[in-house]
Amino acid sequence: MKKNIILIAIVAAAALAGCASKGPQPTTYDFGPMGAPLPAASTATGGTDGARILAMPAIVIADVSGPASLDSQRMYYRLMYADALQSRPYAYNSWAVTPLQMMSQRLKARIAQAGVKVVSTTDSAGGLPLLRMEADDFSQSFDSATQSSASISMRASVFRNHKLVDQRTFTRTVRAPSADAAGGASALAECTDGIAADILAWLASMPQ
Repeated sequence: MKKNIILIAIVAAAALAGCASKGPQPTTYDFGPMGAPLPAASTATGGTDGARILAMPAIVIADVSGPASLDSQRMYYRLMYADALQSRPYAYNSWAVTPLQMMSQRLKARIAQAGVKVVSTTDSAGGLPLLRMEADDFSQSFDSATQSSASISMRASVFRNHKLVDQRTFTRTVRAPSADAAGGASALAECTDGIAADILAWLASMPQ
């Protein structure tokens, strides 16, 4: 009898483990592969093929700064149709690194991909222009239970010799391909790439 009880307990535990394995599994996301170079900003340069961008000297790029909520690996969303003031975390989904780290890496990589020499703040030399970026918004919002979009708003400032040269706010909103964490990650990556293209065009319009 005792052996039968033990056997039943083992079978029950195995069944429970099997049920648990079929439940929601934790998933991490990032921005994925960088892909092809961004289109040349010929309209902003006044030339063709982004010539002034490629001829730009090296630039120091600081890491993106932002609110404490973006310095966490948790993924958040808002239900605009229910309570737009509440930011809710996904229960089983998270970022591989923080959004601030992902945006920093992606923006630097995209700018370098366009032919600009990117220098970190720790390796910078005197006289190089400095680009600072601050994220004001990085969010996925649901307009309904089946439709969501992602938005990023970023304030960028260029300094030269400790003096502000120019400052501009860039905002991108992209419809998510699906109303879930995967769709939000995809749309936020597209927003970041779009802002990188906007920043490149802006840099190209500045006096060298």
